[in-house]
Amino acid sequence: MGSVKIAGVRKSYGALEVLHDVSVDIADGEFTVLVGPSGCGKSTLLRMIAGLEAISGGEIAIDGKVVNNVAPKERDIAMVFQSYALYPHMTVEANMGFSLRLAGAPKPEIAKRVGEAARMLSLEPYLQRYPRHLSGGQRQRVAMGRAMVRNPKVFLFDEPLSNLDAKLRVQMRSEIKQNHQRLKTTTIYVTHDQIEAMTMADRIVVMHGGIVEQIGSPLELYDRPANLFVAGFIGSPSMNILKGRLDGSSFVTDDGTRVAVNGAAARGDQPITLGIRPEHLRLDPQGLSAEIVTVEPMGSETQVAMRLGGHDLIGVFRERILNSPGEILKIGVETDNIHLFDAETGKRLEG
Repeated sequence: MGSVKIAGVRKSYGALEVLHDVSVDIADGEFTVLVGPSGCGKSTLLRMIAGLEAISGGEIAIDGKVVNNVAPKERDIAMVFQSYALYPHMTVEANMGFSLRLAGAPKPEIAKRVGEAARMLSLEPYLQRYPRHLSGGQRQRVAMGRAMVRNPKVFLFDEPLSNLDAKLRVQMRSEIKQNHQRLKTTTIYVTHDQIEAMTMADRIVVMHGGIVEQIGSPLELYDRPANLFVAGFIGSPSMNILKGRLDGSSFVTDDGTRVAVNGAAARGDQPITLGIRPEHLRLDPQGLSAEIVTVEPMGSETQVAMRLGGHDLIGVFRERILNSPGEILKIGVETDNIHLFDAETGKRLEG
């Protein structure tokens, strides 16, 4: 196992800089997820850790050793790709043991490691099959097994579940997390899916435009987003955002809707952006009047899209909502769960 230290890392393609002074410390045995929209630089950073992309500036160290100029095969890492990258002419057993054979490992040692990984991943019945005879989930397990047999210091996953259907993604998320809990190997996992990040990570690194927006545990990011980007990206459905200003102990939207805000009076009259998560809206006969746009019954909960003045809102309610589009729904806001952001900078306002 090994820690990974990323210090002031930059990446440029000519005049285009795609990573800007990125610094992240990943502890030994930690499961860290790099998450963000397409083009944010997360896969580029992962490839730099792997040695597949040159570093334009800064340092990357694995287990205390700077690896900027170390060849990928000498970094003691194993990578699992989105495309599986299996050899079609080799059996599952041969694919999993290929890197060990290249390294000149004895046959008994290869057989032992492949057998252990196959048992962990429930691949024993498929060892003599070829990749074309496997499902997508089974191929992904083989790719994971090929990485596991190397017993690396660091596992790198580059959007490994993107090609799987929704049900299989849920199953594979659980399996990857269970394997990490068994092996305790440092893992860096790239995804654009914030649900994957929330359910799998010990810590999440949220990236946007080549910079790190926030680092923290899943619940830290969910409960106290550092800025509007993190607030909108983490959570499904996304946080509701209303623009307006503070007036005494109330937040007043641009169209005049008033929402009580704890501790707002101390801030005076200033432009503010208010955030409230969908599950922190509630039904309230004395509350605000919102026009229903759509009602989506989910069984255990109901999602309701609404218009409140000039703002679009999503509410998630435990109650069964029987109202129809166009009708008025009276809603309240859980004041203790309101988030305030500076309207100009987008940064969180504490207090």
